[in-house]
Amino acid sequence: MRILFLTQVLPYPLNAGPKVRAYYVLRHLAEQGHEVTLVSFVRDDDSPEHVAHLQGFCRAVHTLPMRRSRFRDARYLAQSLLMGRSFIIARDTDQAMRGLVSRLLAARRFDVVHADQLWMAQYALNGDGVKRVLDEHNAVYMIPQRLAQHERNPLKRWVLQRETRALARYEGEVCKRFNHVVAVTGEDRALLAGISGIDEAHFSVIPICIDPMARRPVMRRADAKRILILGTMFYPPNAEGALWFAREVFPLVQRDVPDAGLTIIGKNPPAGIAALGTAGEPPTRADEREGGVEVPGYVGDLTPYLEESAVFVVPLHAGGGMRVKILDAWCWGIPIVSTTVGAEGLAVRDGENILIADDAVAFARAVMRVMKNRDLAQSLRDNGRAWVGERYNWRTVYRQWDEVYARLSG
Repeated sequence: MRILFLTQVLPYPLNAGPKVRAYYVLRHLAEQGHEVTLVSFVRDDDSPEHVAHLQGFCRAVHTLPMRRSRFRDARYLAQSLLMGRSFIIARDTDQAMRGLVSRLLAARRFDVVHADQLWMAQYALNGDGVKRVLDEHNAVYMIPQRLAQHERNPLKRWVLQRETRALARYEGEVCKRFNHVVAVTGEDRALLAGISGIDEAHFSVIPICIDPMARRPVMRRADAKRILILGTMFYPPNAEGALWFAREVFPLVQRDVPDAGLTIIGKNPPAGIAALGTAGEPPTRADEREGGVEVPGYVGDLTPYLEESAVFVVPLHAGGGMRVKILDAWCWGIPIVSTTVGAEGLAVRDGENILIADDAVAFARAVMRVMKNRDLAQSLRDNGRAWVGERYNWRTVYRQWDEVYARLSG
């Protein structure tokens, strides 16, 4: 089949969850003999080498720059409040992208337009006589809804609640207009079916998967005392979770383990997170990173940080879909402590391949259990790596995409 594949982020390199999802779906479709044309927004840090890699298995790759600024965000926020539209959808409405997709559909016959994430759905609705599939990485409206539940500022809470309502309306209508919708979790499928009012048969569930062989176990230091948080820090649920851990949980850990340290890694950390690591000069060697909080921002090579990490924590209270970071940590062989929301959508076994805790005291106790009990840490490490290889290998699980495309062609 001829597939026009639309992505909001360039799906390479594999340094974020949405990229991982899109990349391995693209790889699978190409390896099944489909002719795939990729259309993607790009950012300043996307290089020609990244595009060239994707050209290695796509028929063609077309890119357009993603234009973002505080001025544009403020304008779209005002427009969304006045017109009742979702802010995050209005912000990513781009006439140049709309024109590019229209030209490609007019110039060549495509069998399927594949929209990766809700943001790209608006561009997939052009053209006649083409089937449409939407890959929903999240039930997106749940992200502002959960953020609003933890927001103390009344004005911000009102804005988040209003965004939730606008997104739910938009997301429900979009699901109706696609021939098929794929969710990454059963929870998301039920939520999307609820807001769209259509039967769950309209949806499939295919989890996000990785290549377990591409993530080798790290050789961690025997005396590792650092706690690692990893994620794009401009994503509000990640930032909110990191701040909660640093302010509410980490001090409890330090009371019992005074030399424990915290490293928060992620692109574009907001001021509140960046300020956590501003005291003193940044350490230059691994053996100097004992105690305190370190916020290095984006890190190209995670190996030195992984080697000195005793625990990988996922302190999320908002968000949706799946956390690829947990799949990665299982592959790396680092014991994981997560909230229930952080592990949502994953097949986990509390106490066997992960520890689950939700309030600050319970979360701190779980972290300290891992740091003090080497047998528990080794068990979590071994079981996690075996589990991800069995349940989340794209080369086996993504055969389910063949059923989706067979339904579209039928």
